[in-house]
Amino acid sequence: MTPTITHYEPLLRKYILSQVDTILKQPVHYLKHPFVDPGSIYDGNLWDWDSFWAVYALFNLADGDEDADRRDRYIRHAKGNIRNFLDYQMEDGYIPMMIATLDLNSELPEPYLILKRREGVVTNMHKPFLCQQIALIGGFGEDYSWIAEDFAKLEVYFECYDRFYYNDNCGLYVWADDIMIGMDNDPATFGRPRYSTANMFLNGFMVSELNAMATIAQRLGVNRASHYREKAARLVQAIKEEGWDNRDKFFYSADVDIKTRHFDWFHQGLGVFWKTLPIKIRAWTGFIPLWSGAAEPHQAAYLANTHAADANTFNSPYGIATLAMDEKMFDCRATNNPSNWLGPIWIVSNYVVFRGLMNYGHRQQAEELCEKTVRLLGEDLERTGTLHEYYVPQTGEPVMNGGFLNWNLLVLNMIDELKGKPPMSRFWIPECF
Repeated sequence: MTPTITHYEPLLRKYILSQVDTILKQPVHYLKHPFVDPGSIYDGNLWDWDSFWAVYALFNLADGDEDADRRDRYIRHAKGNIRNFLDYQMEDGYIPMMIATLDLNSELPEPYLILKRREGVVTNMHKPFLCQQIALIGGFGEDYSWIAEDFAKLEVYFECYDRFYYNDNCGLYVWADDIMIGMDNDPATFGRPRYSTANMFLNGFMVSELNAMATIAQRLGVNRASHYREKAARLVQAIKEEGWDNRDKFFYSADVDIKTRHFDWFHQGLGVFWKTLPIKIRAWTGFIPLWSGAAEPHQAAYLANTHAADANTFNSPYGIATLAMDEKMFDCRATNNPSNWLGPIWIVSNYVVFRGLMNYGHRQQAEELCEKTVRLLGEDLERTGTLHEYYVPQTGEPVMNGGFLNWNLLVLNMIDELKGKPPMSRFWIPECF
C-alpha cells in the first residue's frame, strides 16, 4: 500500500461505517420491501444500477464480518431492492429504472414510469443490473432459492429487452431514448434520435448481465444456463465487430440508424453494407468491456497502457475522466437531471476501470487509480467533513451533492482488492480472462 492509501484508509473506513446505515431504508409508499437508496438528494428513491453498486460495496464491508446481524441486514435490504422492482414488472417484462417515493409524483396510484408505459410510451427500462444484483446476493449469501419462484419473470425481462431494445441488424442493444441512461448526458446518446445508439454502457454491462442470468439458472438447476451464455458470447462478438475501432484502439458506442436511403431512381447501385457507424466520442464507457470480460487481451493492454495513461484524455490527477478531457463537450458544471458525466470524476467509473484493469492483469495501473481515488475522497473528507457525488478531474474539487454515499463506498472495495481480497463480481464474472 502507498503512503496515501495508508494515511486515508482509516479515515474513509471510519466515516463510511458511521454513515452506511443511513442508506438502508424501510418500506415506504410504493416500495413494500426494505431497500437501499443513494443518500443525499436521492433519499427515498430506488434506482437500478445505483442500488446494485451500493449492495456490491455493502457486501464487501460485511464479507468475513463476525457481525451476523449486519450481514443479514444488508442481504435483507438487497433482496428488498429486487422484490420492489419485480413488484412493478409489467406483463411485457418491462421493469422501471427507478421508483421514486419522495417527489411530486408520489400521490399517483403507481410509479410514474409504470403509468407512462401503460399509456404506450416506450422509454428505457431497468438497466442491465437486475440479474447481476441477484447473482451478487445469491453468491454472497450462498443461497439462490429465494429467487426461484421469480425465475420466469427474469426470462420475460430479457424477452422485453430483445423485443424493444435489440437491433437485429448489428446484434447490439440500443437505448429507446436518452432518459436515465446511466451516463446521463453521454453525447453518444444524449440529444440524439430515439433508437439510434447502441451505447457501450448498455452493451458492455449487458454481457455481464447475461452471464449473471446464466449463473442464476445454473445454481437453480434450470436448464437455461447455456442459452444465456451463448447470448452473452454473441453479444461479445458483436461488441468486438461493431464497437472496437482498429485505428483508435478503443471501444465506441455505435450509430445504428444506417440504411440505404432510396429516392426515385437514385441509389440503385451499391448500397450501405456496413451495419453501424462508430460514434467517435471517447468516454469511460469504452473501458466497460474490461469489467465484463468482452475485450481481448491485446485490446485490454492498449486501453490500459495508452488510453488510461493519457494525461490529455482520461488520466487525470484524481482518476478517470468520464469524458476525455480533449473532447469539445468536456464540461464540469454542476447539474442534476441530467447529472453531469461530461468529464467529472465519479467513483463508480473509477471502480469499473480499476476492476477491469485488475481482471486483465494490469495491476500497476489499477493501483495508481486506487491511490488517486483514495486521495480524492480523503482530501474531500478532510476539507468538508463529507463526500460528494462527483468531482473536477484536474483539481479534485467537489462539484455538488454533499452527503452522497452510494458507490462512493467502492473506494474500500478497491483498497481491499489490492490487498488480495476477491472482488464481489467473482460470483458471476471470472477475475482473470
